Amino acid sequence: MRAGCAVRLCSTVLSVLFVILGQGSDVSDEGRCEGGVARCAEVDLVQDRYSTAGAMRAVVVREFGGPEVLKVEEVAVPQAQGKQVLIKVSAVGVNPVETYIRSGTHNIKPPLPWTPGNDAAGVVEEVGKEATKFKKGDRVFTKSTVTGAYAEYTVAEEDAAFRLTDRLSFQQGAAAGTPYMTAYRALFHRTHGKPGETVLVHGASGGVGLAAVQLAKARGMVVMGTAGSSEGMELVRKNGASHVFNHREEGYTDKIMAATAGVGVDLIIEMLANVNLEKDLELLARHGRVGVVGNRGPTEINARAAMTKETSIIGVMLYHMDAKELGETMSALYAGFTQGTLNPVVGKEYSLEQTPQAHKDIIETKSAMGKVVITI
Repeated sequence: MRAGCAVRLCSTVLSVLFVILGQGSDVSDEGRCEGGVARCAEVDLVQDRYSTAGAMRAVVVREFGGPEVLKVEEVAVPQAQGKQVLIKVSAVGVNPVETYIRSGTHNIKPPLPWTPGNDAAGVVEEVGKEATKFKKGDRVFTKSTVTGAYAEYTVAEEDAAFRLTDRLSFQQGAAAGTPYMTAYRALFHRTHGKPGETVLVHGASGGVGLAAVQLAKARGMVVMGTAGSSEGMELVRKNGASHVFNHREEGYTDKIMAATAGVGVDLIIEMLANVNLEKDLELLARHGRVGVVGNRGPTEINARAAMTKETSIIGVMLYHMDAKELGETMSALYAGFTQGTLNPVVGKEYSLEQTPQAHKDIIETKSAMGKVVITI
């Protein structure tokens, strides 16, 4: 039964109680749901897509704003329909874009109330009547969800869920979707990286950055990375980078150019374009490409720097991946996850109740260390 029927359900229950108590049942639906026992309207569980079979904890946003608007509430467990699957969530990855949407500053503004999260990992609990890819008990991770992943259960379209190899934990599964798919798209679909080319991953110690380092290394590219701390630099080095630089040190770009014998790099995967894009254009070799994965504000560049070396600035958006690209991406990722060439790195873990702190930290932390994960 759907949440939209919550009031009618409460009315029916109260009608039975009135009959048992000998008080009749001539109370309107509206009257039954005003205060007291009948706080039924407050059980309007996030949207009209929920069943009333059981309750769960979920993070619910009822107004856009700071991290404090992320509230844990008890809501109904959603129901898988059609080609959907219901997943019992063990872990969920936190992405920076979710903080922008929550704040109301992103161009995407979901209808409220809203439960954030797309990168869930867990076990299939039930499948819709038309779903054929999975069965109850299968370990999966997702790239998107229908009902939001910051919850004990989530519903996803079966085509947005993927089998999680036994060699990866659920926490690693929560770091496998958006980071690796974004990195793959940036490296191979948008900037067309090739074996033997040199790639610089700016901000390489975070979830997407480490995924890019591993993928580029596996493809036979020469990998360079930057991080903001000695610990971050060591993490990037351990994951396959041949050269690592501290982007907080003065003159670090000179060191990058020296490492390329003054030629520059072929590709740059950029996580913070508003800070680094102008420098990126100076670091590129002739016909080099910058793949912009992340940006937090406007920036000014000298277009002549791009003209002189005929370089390209290329936007990257996972949303635009088509079915053919998705198939290629997931085949490559599954092979890497299974064979051990790709290993998602989990950073700090938070409980569901600590979600506001997770959102605060993911923006304020000066040097990321792996993927931020909420453990359910």
